Amino acid sequence: MGRTVVFTIWFFLTLILAACAAQKDESLLTQNTDLSWARGMIWYQIFPERFHNGDPLNDPQASEVPNAHLQPGWQPHPWTSDWYEFQTWEANKSSDFYEVVFERRYGGDLIGVIQKLDYLQELGIEGIYFNPVFEAPSLHKYDGSSFHHIDDNFGPDPSGDKARIAAANESDDPTTWIWSSADSTFLQLINEVHQRGMKIVIDGVFNHTGTEFFAFQDVIKNQQDSRYAHWYDIVAWDDPATPQNEFDYKGWWGYKGLPELAEDEMGFVPEARQYIMHITRRWMDPNGDGDPSDGIDGWRLDVANEVAIPFWQEWNALVKSINPAAITVAEIWSDASPWIEAGCFDGTMNYQFAYPTINFFVDQKRVISGREFAKRLKKVAQTYGQQTSHLLWNMLDSHDTDRLASMIINPDRNYDRNARPSANNDYDVRKPQEREIHIQKQIAVFQMSYLGAPIIYYGTEAGMWGADDPDDRKPMLWPELTYDEEISHPVPGRSRPADVNVFNRDLFNFYRDLIQMRKTYPVLRHGDLQFIDAVLTKHTIGFRRTHEGQNMIAFFNNHDQSQAIKLPAKVAEPGNYREIFSNQTRSFSGEPVELTIPPRGYLIFVSE
Repeated sequence: MGRTVVFTIWFFLTLILAACAAQKDESLLTQNTDLSWARGMIWYQIFPERFHNGDPLNDPQASEVPNAHLQPGWQPHPWTSDWYEFQTWEANKSSDFYEVVFERRYGGDLIGVIQKLDYLQELGIEGIYFNPVFEAPSLHKYDGSSFHHIDDNFGPDPSGDKARIAAANESDDPTTWIWSSADSTFLQLINEVHQRGMKIVIDGVFNHTGTEFFAFQDVIKNQQDSRYAHWYDIVAWDDPATPQNEFDYKGWWGYKGLPELAEDEMGFVPEARQYIMHITRRWMDPNGDGDPSDGIDGWRLDVANEVAIPFWQEWNALVKSINPAAITVAEIWSDASPWIEAGCFDGTMNYQFAYPTINFFVDQKRVISGREFAKRLKKVAQTYGQQTSHLLWNMLDSHDTDRLASMIINPDRNYDRNARPSANNDYDVRKPQEREIHIQKQIAVFQMSYLGAPIIYYGTEAGMWGADDPDDRKPMLWPELTYDEEISHPVPGRSRPADVNVFNRDLFNFYRDLIQMRKTYPVLRHGDLQFIDAVLTKHTIGFRRTHEGQNMIAFFNNHDQSQAIKLPAKVAEPGNYREIFSNQTRSFSGEPVELTIPPRGYLIFVSE
């Protein structure tokens, strides 16, 4: 039976099981006290190459960057330069920004992350999710050359690491693996993160590798005689008797730079599967002593829906056997409940939260009503159950979308569509203005008061803006650096306003205070949630949360004019409440109450 048929049967079976669970209003997961640390916590996503350059001496060189030889004079890119401005070596190659930008390297590294942990601690972050950190030639690292080594440019001695690894003559056998200086830097980072009481999750990209992956390189060299020949989905082998090279293979979504690992209905072939299991142990329990405290605290799994469920079940069971408190989070853009119900993961990146949130708070012509907004979010909560919902990463933007600020500037589009200037002549690349920053703050208040685990994409709190990939991956704004004005436009012949590019201290303080608010009131992190139907209008929403005797009621208005609402009797438990942002106290007696929500405003009352 083919993989597609088996998966289809499995998928619909798990849908039925999920529906049964939802009818009982239970979590898709058995309540696991080991994951209590992750419920409702604050996450921060770091794209390592663009976060902070802690050691310029380890910056990538032209020989390490694909196609850099096509740009004579190539150098690591100036961190503080105008994003769309061509450097001399780029202009010599092409006049198309999107033909040269992917060869840029800014030198972000794990040393830089260690140096900025105090910044994250001041912000109030509780967990860090890293985009891939394993050895890879690209800026994004989704084209791994190895899963058992950290990228050498993220550590202190790239050339030395290359030499040591080459001399070790490693294979897929973990007994041949050494620890590089970059690996040791990562272990130091884990220790530093844990000392601050924070957690660390890394990207697992197991569906495919890069063409530089050690096993694929052996396949290229030895063809069908390679010990790794069956690891990949090979379409045709090279015939040495012919002048042309017939070697062909399946790439992820047809992209030959990402050769797919071979699968059947049970998942990856045994040897590739075993390699993934070995690297899972390596990073979760680095010294192999059975104590996972020196390892990572979980995984985020790339394109998880494209890998067979039986593999994920086996892999997730291994993760839990190493560390029962580790979290596994899938990248699934649609409903992920079948995979969670099947025991593959604990949670997912909650795109189902992002879609309606942008529709309600950002869109203008395509805006949805408060009632429709609540309807969609109720469906998400019912699908996963309240307990699992606490684990979902409530995201708004990421390395795969335009940034939140730019979404607000460019409303009325499908999420993650038409979000690059080269494909959308109407896309506005300018900096957000005061009104748009106000809307971002309103969305942040909603994100930090709603059910789930908020996740902030690096720089959102600093005022960063940008279109879709690659413009969402600008170097981080730091307060101690002076940046060039952004005056260039990526599309020839088009202009834009000159924008001062500076760390937004006011916005940072706002996010910091919101996070502190969430930590101060346990109801915001742990409470159940019910929408208040009577205040779901064209422009307003309201919900209540309760936890161990503490009550909260929240209201939001997406209109530019004030909105009056009537709160029915007994919606709020009688008693004194403090409105968090005005610091004013109000008594609720169980009788109907009239409230006015400011333009593009919010009210959050917490019982005292």
